[in-house]
Parts: sequence; structure tokens; C-alpha cells
Amino acid sequence: MRDCWTNRAGFDRVLMAVAATFLAVSATSALAAQSDTPRASAAELAIDAAVPRPEPANVPPPSPGDFKTDATASVPDAAKATESKATEKTPEPSTTAKAADPKPAEIVTAPAAATNDTATPAPAATATAPAAEPAKEPAKAASNVAPADQPVADKLRDMFGSKSLRYFDRKNERAAVEKFYSAREYAPLWTQAGQLTASAKGVIARLKDAAAEGLNPTDYPLPDFAAATSPDQLADAELKLTDSMLDYARQAQSGRMHWSQVSADILYPEHPTDTAEVLANISAAKDASAALDGYNPPHKLYKELKAKLAELRGQGDGPVVQIADGPALAFKAGTKKQPRVAIEDPRVPQLRAKLGITENADDTHYDAKVAEAVRKFQESVELKPTGVLDDRTVKAINSPKRDKQIDTVIVNMERWRWLPRQLGAANVGNAYVILNIPDYTLKVMQNGAQVWTTRVVTGKPGQHATPLLTETMKFITVNPTWNVPPSIIYNEYLPALQQDPTVLQRMGLKLERNRDGSIHISQPPGEANALGRVRFNFPNKFLVYQHDTPDKNLFAKDERAFSHGCMRVQYPDQYAATLLNITMPEKNYSPEKIRSMYGQSEIDLKFPTPIPVNITYQTAFVDDAGKLQIRKDVYGRDATMLSLLKGGRSKDLENMVAHSQPSYSRPPGSSLPAGVSFASDTSSSSGPSFFERLFGGPSRPSPPAPVGRRPQQQRVITR
Repeated sequence: MRDCWTNRAGFDRVLMAVAATFLAVSATSALAAQSDTPRASAAELAIDAAVPRPEPANVPPPSPGDFKTDATASVPDAAKATESKATEKTPEPSTTAKAADPKPAEIVTAPAAATNDTATPAPAATATAPAAEPAKEPAKAASNVAPADQPVADKLRDMFGSKSLRYFDRKNERAAVEKFYSAREYAPLWTQAGQLTASAKGVIARLKDAAAEGLNPTDYPLPDFAAATSPDQLADAELKLTDSMLDYARQAQSGRMHWSQVSADILYPEHPTDTAEVLANISAAKDASAALDGYNPPHKLYKELKAKLAELRGQGDGPVVQIADGPALAFKAGTKKQPRVAIEDPRVPQLRAKLGITENADDTHYDAKVAEAVRKFQESVELKPTGVLDDRTVKAINSPKRDKQIDTVIVNMERWRWLPRQLGAANVGNAYVILNIPDYTLKVMQNGAQVWTTRVVTGKPGQHATPLLTETMKFITVNPTWNVPPSIIYNEYLPALQQDPTVLQRMGLKLERNRDGSIHISQPPGEANALGRVRFNFPNKFLVYQHDTPDKNLFAKDERAFSHGCMRVQYPDQYAATLLNITMPEKNYSPEKIRSMYGQSEIDLKFPTPIPVNITYQTAFVDDAGKLQIRKDVYGRDATMLSLLKGGRSKDLENMVAHSQPSYSRPPGSSLPAGVSFASDTSSSSGPSFFERLFGGPSRPSPPAPVGRRPQQQRVITR
């Protein structure tokens, strides 16, 4: 028994050392909790006092390498999984070998798991973890820039880092260009090892040929890559060509001038280029020249003008042909009593060459073909179109009028850039309406072909000019009420009331006062209505539309600028049937069906698919026979544009100009003359707005026409 206790004494010493270590590790926690958690009993205090406490300096703090988890210990699943992976990676030495003849000073035991009071402490480990290796710096990614281009790339990086970068005027443009070059690690796009790439050659060729598109090549300066030998010079040339390329793409698509620079009555949808898209498109294209050319208008009429521009410029390559003075030449068509007369003159072959007549080029007879060519030339230069070659015509032919024709073609090409790239509605065969103001014609197009055409009357020059715009026609109104536009009310009808208070009543017009004090004048539907029987509605800020008219005689005139801005259509029933058959082919509308709806009540025929309406100003266009047609600049748009283009303001022309719009919300005077008769007083209710009245709201019966004298159509002022 004594031997047993003697052997036990060594074990007790080991046990006391373990307890001392445990108490040293948890001393801080025990002291902190002493005030809050009293000892369970005096016996425990006595035991603590009997345990010898080692000096803190003799007990180093344990490290993770001092512990080894026993296989039989209770360990949470996550801890087991971690230990299992560690064991697979680094096999531990035999536990038996470690445990043989342990030395008390080397034994450090981890505290038991807090989640299991009965868990067996893990046996101590004698091995320690090796020291961690110092962290290595991440390897620098290899550059994708070719070594020969790296100096240029470094220079480009420095240039974009500088605040004084002077190549790109627009802030958004500079940011997009910098992002583009940053994504390619500033590798140059236009050169490789100092030599021009295929993309650069294509872009340079396109910029040199800018005049073929009616653009000015000097607006797109080209750097001298041949003289660029250093990285600085190559980087400078790189950004200059990028800048010129972006300028070309932007102006080719949207025009050299913003339409608002020309007039306040122009409104087209914006379609600017996206700098990032242009850079991505050109850099990825197999043919950079063709890709850059794609920013020019795709329209057939634009391409026809481009071809005519080339022809006009080609005529100036050879010697200038001058027509000599001589007697007047005229062609007289034959009659039953008198044969036709085609005068012979030695100047006629030269005249044929000058006017582009290739048939019978050497014929000296002034025949019908020559006379017709002379007549068309006279029209183009605003001479009386007689077909007679007189002194004024000879002088006009010999003067540099060809330059004027070139300018006219160029400004018309410029206006095509303002129009949307997609003129029509795609789901109805790209159908659209296009109205040419100087030619006084309206055409309905579908699937790239003309479906129908008619003559129109347009606005007078000046403040009543028909605006240029693109909108969508949403419905047709049969038997429309004419809601007089505010401009006519306050500028013309109210002054007329001062002269004759009964004038509106005698004209069949209804006068009302709106809730806000403004005046509303309207004319009920009927045969005498100023809008005729049909109105074509495409809501727009200018409050204009297309409509029928009782004044059919104006369509017989060659120049038909007579309205207050709206467009009068010669055959509205055919026009309506054409549009309705495009949008609703299953309904089988006909002009007769439209006319059967004529009556006293408004009828709205809504389109399932709105039809775009493009109002244009084409003083130069190519007709169906392939001949260039020139029309009178009735609104002076050509002259304004040429003045701007020759003014040298360059990129300033691309900025939008804000125009103040006239307000007609209230009459200029505070009172109306005595004796004015109001049809009704609507001051107690708001009623439909003028815009709703003009372009339609819910259909409602119209009041009967006033009884009395038949309205005098010549006295009604219409849009």
C-alpha cells in the first residue's frame, strides 16, 4: 500500500503541474469573475490555497503547436474535419513515442472544450509548428502590348493622365476615348511598330474623301504619320486621327450644324453618335473605311444626291464651255395647219453638252428635247420657264451657276442628316409619309416604293411657314371641328372683331371664353368647314396637321404656299383610304367608304400602328427619271444654311440654339368690343384643352351650324 502511494506521488506532481498551468491561463478570467461569482464552498477555497502556484515567468503562453488533439476527445464536427485535413497533409509522429518518459517542464495542456464539461483534455504535444515563410509579392501581369509599341503606349498613358489634353473638346468624348485606350493598355490603334495599320489607312482614305458626302475635308485634319518617328510624335498623331475620325462620324450622322441653328420651326428627333460605340465599331471592323461610311445617311434619296454631286463636280474637270451670243432660239410644236419648227444653230451642240443631253450630241437643231432642257434650267435658276434660249438664259448658262447647284445639293444632303435613319414603321412594311415643302407634294411610301402621291398647299413664307418635323400620325378624323389656333385668334380674329363684332357669327364660327380667360373659336363640322371633310392628326408642338379644304382651286397653281402652316391635301379621301389600308388591310377601306362617312358628327379612325410623317425641305432631289430637280428656296432655308456653313464657326454650329416660343394664352387686350356674341360661357368648367380639341379626345356630337347667312369661305382664315 505504501508502495502504491509512493508511485502515486509522482503522478500527483504531474497532476499539480497541469492544474497550475490551467489556473495560470485562466487567471484573468477567474479574477474578473471573482466579484460576480462567489465560491461554492469553503472546501474549494482550501483546496485552491493548498495548490502551489508557479511563477508566471516559468510558464510560457501556449501556442497552437503545443497541442495535439486526442483521437478519443470530444471535438465538434467542424473541428474534426479541420484536424482530419491537417492530418492528411502532414503525418504526425507516433503518439506513443511522444508520451514515453514525459518531462514536466515540456508538458503544456490545452483547456477542455467549453461546450462539454466532461470532455477529456487532449494530451500534450512536444512538437512545435515551423515558422511561417514571409509573404511573396504578387507577380506583375504580363503586358499585352507589343514591345515595339510599348513606348507609344506609355506616352499615351502619360498624355491621358495630364489635365492639359487638348484633342477632345467634349468632356464625355474624352472620357470615352480614355476608357477605350485604357482597356487596350494604351496600345496604339492606328500604328503597329510605327507603321500604319489597315484600319488607319481606311479611315484616312474616308476622311480625305469627305467632300464626296458634302462635308468639308478641312474639318477633319490628318496627322503626318510619315514624319512621326518618336513615341511622342506617334502618340500625338494617334490622338489627332482619333479626334478627326470621331468628328467625321458625328457630323456624318447628325450634320455639321444643329437644325435649331437654322430656324425655330424645325424639330427632328436627336440621333447623336455614341463615342464608345464608334471606337468599338471602327476598331473591330474588317473594313474601317466602310464602317465609317456607315454613319452617313442610308436613304435612297440621299445617295442619289451624292451621285449627282459627283456628276456636277466632274463637269468642271475639262475646259469650260461658253455659249456664244446670238439670236433667240425657240421650238414650235407642229399643228394641223403648220409643221413643227426646229431652228438650226451652230451653238446647239455646245448647248446639248452644257445641259447634259447625250442623245444626238452633234445635232444642230433646237428641237423639243433641247427646249425642254432649257426650260428646266430656267426653273432651276429662277428664270421664267419659257424654253426659249434668250440673252438672259445664255448669260445664266455661262455664269458659274453650276457652283450654286453644288451648294444647293450640299445643303440638301445636310438636311437629310437631320432625319431619322428609320423613316417608317417597320411592322407595316416600313411605311411612312414624306412631304416636300418646296415641291408641294406628299408621298406615301411602303417597302421602299411609292404607294400614292398628291399635291399639297403649304404655309406662307415667314411666320406661317410650315415647320420641318418628324411625328407619327395616330388617327384620322372624318367631319372635323376646326379649332382655330391661338396664333390666328389673337393675331387676326380678335383684331377683326374690333372692326366688326359680328364677323365671326357671319362666318359660321363659334366664340367661347375658357376658364382661364382665354378665347376659344371653333367651326362645327360640315361641308363649309375650313378643314374640309377629313383631318390627319399627328400631334406636335407646332399645332399643325394635314387636312382637306373647300378651296380646291389653289391646287392648280405651280407654287402653293398659301396656308397658315397646316398642309392641305388635294384628295383626302384617297389619302385616308391609302393609310387605313396600310394599317388595317383587313378592313378594305376605299375612297367611297370614306365619303360615305361624311356628315355632321366627328368620327375618329385610329391606326393600330401609327404612321411616321416626315415633313422635309428638299430644294434639290432626283426624280424618277434620274434627273436632278431644283426647286425655289421658298423659305430661304438654303441661304441661311450656306451662310452658316461659310461663316467659319465650325463645331459651334453643332450646338442647339434655344428659341423663345410665342405665347397666346391670353388676348392682348383686357376686354372685347361691345356686341360680341359668345356661343356659350365655359368659364365654370375647364373643358378640353386646346391640344385635346386640336388633335382629338373622346368623340362627341358637334353642335349644329348657326342658322343664318351661309359662311363666306373666302373670309375664313385657315391653317
